[in-house]
Amino acid sequence: MSLSPLQLCLLFSSALFCVGLIGALSRSNTILVLLGIELMLNAANINFIAFWRFGPAPAAGTGVVFVLFSIAVAAAEAAVGLALVIAVYRHQKNIRLQEANRLKG
Repeated sequence: MSLSPLQLCLLFSSALFCVGLIGALSRSNTILVLLGIELMLNAANINFIAFWRFGPAPAAGTGVVFVLFSIAVAAAEAAVGLALVIAVYRHQKNIRLQEANRLKG
């Protein structure tokens, strides 16, 4: 059985998404959770590019524009997430997710 290039891209993207999901759900360190979320976003970007490239009539640059917007959103998400991590660390002196429930009012 031979897989097409689209199927290979989707298989790779699914594996990357699963690794990111497992990393985000199983870690207690906030930085590693953010890293898992970034892996999941990269898997979505691979899907955008794969469906653009192997689609029936790929328009010039449509998939690339979607990926660029996604990267911009991911960069903003990472900046806000790291700012929150720094704020929690300054307050609690740790970045464990289990300890973050003490911030509730």
